[in-house]
Amino acid sequence: MHKLLAATLLTAAATVPSLPVIAQEHGAEQSENAATTFFTELREDVWQWRLDNNPGLATSIGDRRGDGKLGDWSVEAHARNIEETRAFLARLNTINGAQLPENLQIDFEILKLDLEDIVAASEHAHDWYQIFTNRGGWFNQLASLPHSSPFFTTADYESYVDRLESYQKVNRDAISRSRTAVELGLTHACKPMEGFLERIESMSYTFADRSPYWAPFAQRPATISEAEWNTLKERASRALEDTVFPEMQAFADFYAQRYGPACRTGTPGILATPGGAEFYDYRVKSFTTTNMTADEVHNLGLSEVARIRAEMAEVAASAGFDTREAFIEHLRTDPQYYMTDEQEYLRYTQALAKEIDFWMPKLFGKLPRQPYTVLPIPAERAPGNTTAYYEPGSLETGQAGIYRLNLTELDQRPLWELPALGVHEAVPGHHHQIALQRELDLHPLRANGTFFTAFVEGWGLYSERLGIEMGLYDTPAKQMGRLSYEMWRATRLVVDTGIHSKGWSKQRAVDYMLDNTALSPANIDAEVNRYITWPGQALAYKVGELKIRELRTLAEDELGASFDLRAFHDTVLENGSVPLSVLEAHVKRWIAAEKAKL
Repeated sequence: MHKLLAATLLTAAATVPSLPVIAQEHGAEQSENAATTFFTELREDVWQWRLDNNPGLATSIGDRRGDGKLGDWSVEAHARNIEETRAFLARLNTINGAQLPENLQIDFEILKLDLEDIVAASEHAHDWYQIFTNRGGWFNQLASLPHSSPFFTTADYESYVDRLESYQKVNRDAISRSRTAVELGLTHACKPMEGFLERIESMSYTFADRSPYWAPFAQRPATISEAEWNTLKERASRALEDTVFPEMQAFADFYAQRYGPACRTGTPGILATPGGAEFYDYRVKSFTTTNMTADEVHNLGLSEVARIRAEMAEVAASAGFDTREAFIEHLRTDPQYYMTDEQEYLRYTQALAKEIDFWMPKLFGKLPRQPYTVLPIPAERAPGNTTAYYEPGSLETGQAGIYRLNLTELDQRPLWELPALGVHEAVPGHHHQIALQRELDLHPLRANGTFFTAFVEGWGLYSERLGIEMGLYDTPAKQMGRLSYEMWRATRLVVDTGIHSKGWSKQRAVDYMLDNTALSPANIDAEVNRYITWPGQALAYKVGELKIRELRTLAEDELGASFDLRAFHDTVLENGSVPLSVLEAHVKRWIAAEKAKL
């Protein structure tokens, strides 16, 4: 899993030109030059506004305006964010997109959809007050700083310490919004939040130098004098022990005393909260970038589950098993498929990643410069977390992309799932797509500030199929691993809509996934908890993947022997993350241009 979507939602004050003046300047009739001028000015205004609002984003591209800041998590700042987004959208709506040159029309459509999505979210109280899940929230932002911040100069370290010192306001504003969630009945269901309090408490320490937040101070850079270093360490120690750790405990206390006792029993889905049905309808459209209804998504999931079950039965037969279920039971229980040593498991995954790297130039004409590595999920975040996720890096901050691997509960993490997992999280999946997007010749708003889950996760799932062409699934167990992962994403369509639009219980969702996938019970439990507290997000994967596969089949049929797989992949990725409608139009234009060459 990657963590980039929050980039468009962090808030702070910004200055937006007044709408009446803009509207008068634009008028009803626009020449191409005027439309281009108005749009490029607006696009740059939005980009600068996002950098102002998102200190982490600014830091990741080497812009120092974010130094020492964590962003504003207050409800007042969120209100300003929405008001300013509406003003930008109003300006955009005075521009005739058809008057723009072709190279700007994609930017126009993406910006319009992105701004409209933020405004649509704001119509629901959940967007304002339901601001953490069972997996994380504002507190994870702080926990990631030792890995995501630059640490080269005195200014870099001062920025880090300033951020530690500013955590009190962030935490108290976030708690205030969460307290309102309790008052409005917008709490999460109880079951998926089991163990959450313990994870929060584990993020608080007694001594600064025994915490993961102290990692940047392990060695003094040559650019910093001994005196400066001692001053920075003293400030950091005070910030952690006097501010960060007490605030972590304050959130734990709030959760234990107010939020936890108010968590919801009974139906776990968001359907059971005030306005939940309407909010879920919005989330379905937002995460899939389509106009599909929850029922349509549910039925698509049922169809995909039936197709994949039939393929699984064929693989089971090839392995000598009478039934799909018998083979899955064998895969879940046979010790040959599991490791017990954490470091051995990590090294095995790292070696597999290098094997996959060999195939990248065969599948892509353009590769990113930024490297990636394979590292464990930090111990304090691993319990109850997913098997793996991707953590984007930054050339500006000196951080490689990181394919994070969960080293807990290895008896629930079979080796046969690692090929599909690796191509999804690292290359050619998330690392390749996200690192490449940041290096493309796009406006920085597109390269760094806009991410659509259906594209990003759809590409990740499509990448799992590319493992077939790499020859990664060279045993029935590995083939079943890939199919189980595809089934996992297909069952999400059924389970997520089942929970949030049809009133399913958690146990019904767990049983459905146990029956259809080869995932371990621990993984399924963690996944269903995630779906309950993060409605709609899980729908993006399969919907996006099916669109990319559909477009590849179209290109193969239209171009025949002239179809170039590397050129197709480069075409899909060359605009970065886009809504599926934009992707479809772009690929069809490429197909037409390629046919014209024949």
